[in-house]
Formats: sequence, C-alpha cells, structure tokens
Amino acid sequence: MYFAALLARTEDGWEASDTELDDVETLADLADLAREASAEDDTVLVLIEQEDAWFGVVRVDGEDDPRIYVSDAAAAARSSYGEILLTDELLGREPGDDGPDLDALDLDGTEDGDDDEDGDEESPSGEAVPHSPVGDAEILDDLGVSAKELRSLDEDALSAIAEALGASEVLETVR
Repeated sequence: MYFAALLARTEDGWEASDTELDDVETLADLADLAREASAEDDTVLVLIEQEDAWFGVVRVDGEDDPRIYVSDAAAAARSSYGEILLTDELLGREPGDDGPDLDALDLDGTEDGDDDEDGDEESPSGEAVPHSPVGDAEILDDLGVSAKELRSLDEDALSAIAEALGASEVLETVR
C-alpha cells in the first residue's frame, strides 16, 4: 500500500494534496507535478511511503533540480514508485550505464544457483542497490529536520516529517 502527498509551502503555511502517481514515469514527471502544486516558485515536497518498507522525499524549489532522499534503496528498488526516485546519479552510477555487456561475459551455464552473497537487491542494470538510505540527507535541514533525524526515522516517517514542518494537520487531511 502506497501513500503519496504533495506539501507546498505558501506564505500562509503548508498546503497538502494527495496525488496519484499512476501517470508519473520519470523523476522529471514527478518534478513537473510538484511545480504545478505551487503558484509561486515555493518549495514543494513530494512525500512517498510504502507502508513500513521505505519512504522517500523529493524536494522541488522552483526550477532547481529536484533533491531526493530515499530511506532504503533496496526496498524502493522493488517498487515501481521507488524506481522513479532511484536515478543513476542517486545510486552513484554513470548515466546510461546498462550494466555488463552480456556478449562479453563468459556464460558457460554454471551461473545458475549463484547466490548474491551480500543480499542486496539487483537493480535493472545488474548492480547491487544498498539496503540503506541514499540521496540528500540534508534535504530538510533548513525546514527543521536534520540529516541525523531524517536517517533515524522509520515507522510513520511522513507524519514525523510533517510534524517537524508544522504541517501534520494538513497532511492528515489528505491521508
């Protein structure tokens, strides 16, 4: 079960709206959706949560590039919404790197049954995705949520973020 909401900062405080991500296929689509929620070039936060598995925050300030934080990259990688947030840059990969060239690999049929020793999920490009937070942990520093606090959040993280922002009542209206 997913929950996604937009929090737009206005001169009167925060305004919340729930949002459908069904038509969002890329981070650029998500950033455009966030920009549409703000009449000015104010800060807009996209909050995404999959039950207690992972949460993500995307911050859009005007026309600046979106800033992203994901609490558990491996859990998010198993989610279609999480995959939108897990860009090559966020995961430390070269853009467009599609992994190893399959023609160059020595595939002799003995590969079946090889276990992934560290247990990390494989990304579509075949690289391990960490079971840890990725992205800009300082994304909410100027709004009252330090990097340390953000990394320590687990269950009901979005409510804790909204409370720190003074937006818990508006977020609850869209839950």
